[in-house]
Amino acid sequence: MFKENLKMSWMNVVHNKLRSALTILGIVIGVGSIIALITIVKGATSEMTSEFASFGADKITVSAIGTPLKQGLLDNDIRQLAEIDNVAGVSPTISGVTSIVSDGTEKTDVTVEGKNDVYFVKTADLLETGRSINRLDIESENKVTLIGSTVADKLFFGKDPIGQKLMIGGASFTVIGTLQESNSFSGSSTNDAVIIPYTTSMKLLGTGFISNVDVYMADADQSEKITSDIEAALNEAFNYNKDSFSVMNMQDMLASINQMTTMLSLMLGGIASISLVVGGIGIMNMMLVSVTERTTEIGLRKALGAEPRRIQQQFLLEAVFLSSFGGFLGLLVGALLSFTICSLIGISFSLSGSTVLLALGFSTAIGIIFGIAPARKASKLNPIDALRSV
Repeated sequence: MFKENLKMSWMNVVHNKLRSALTILGIVIGVGSIIALITIVKGATSEMTSEFASFGADKITVSAIGTPLKQGLLDNDIRQLAEIDNVAGVSPTISGVTSIVSDGTEKTDVTVEGKNDVYFVKTADLLETGRSINRLDIESENKVTLIGSTVADKLFFGKDPIGQKLMIGGASFTVIGTLQESNSFSGSSTNDAVIIPYTTSMKLLGTGFISNVDVYMADADQSEKITSDIEAALNEAFNYNKDSFSVMNMQDMLASINQMTTMLSLMLGGIASISLVVGGIGIMNMMLVSVTERTTEIGLRKALGAEPRRIQQQFLLEAVFLSSFGGFLGLLVGALLSFTICSLIGISFSLSGSTVLLALGFSTAIGIIFGIAPARKASKLNPIDALRSV
């Protein structure tokens, strides 16, 4: 009997092609919207997270505003931070804007950054050619520099920059390395970078204090403990003036970003599911009309001994056919749409199994929920009343 109901349900759907197609369209739009929105948001989230992680997921950033008596961190403070448990290294940053000159070619308003050897050890795929800053450069305050791809093209076009002389702020520096070209839109782009030893930059820029420090963790799972220890050391350094510094934990920020993007995905999925509910209402409307049109058929089947649950099963199967077929088409439309948009805006496309199951499961559930009322109405028809229309 179930096979017969299955066959009859399918034949009724196929027989009313235009009406079935229009009813299915609502489900297609709903499922397609859910698939496309969630997939695009996940792709954008993945790009954002990976970009943010490039700043260092195992890194804690310290910004020392200082006090009137102590305007920043000293080398002794840097050593104390490096001695904290589970700290793998400390990299101070000294930044300043100046001009650079080579063979009469000048580049103005260039940001020069003072770094140490830890920065290059902890930053993957940074070096293109030459060597990085080492411990001897830091201790001897050597006048050496590494330059980004844009700087190298402007000042040393057609030449090997390694070993060339470069005037930075009126002092002569030797180029010891070049940096790999990075995405120009990246917040961590090094294309315009000019990096020198931080001890050299302190003299060049005329500062005796360090304002920014990156603390690298040996065990990122201990980030809360390490952050607490860093804050304790800084409190001691700045005489417990909490307004004199700030500590930013990248792990906590990544967790916050993931939480926000998950909420955004759920919100957009909820908005898109409204159209799926509208499609379900369309299914219920079609099935109610179908029940009215097929009153005679229902009466005859009941008169011949068909049980109410068999009648209900047939109409419920029709609703499920409509919603499931619409869900499948919606999946294809949503996947194609999200792939196209992801390709256009340059983000990764990844259609997860959970998204597919959610969309198809929701569409099938819509068919069952909105098909129950028409199916019950059909099963409760009185055979005598139904046959009066013959």
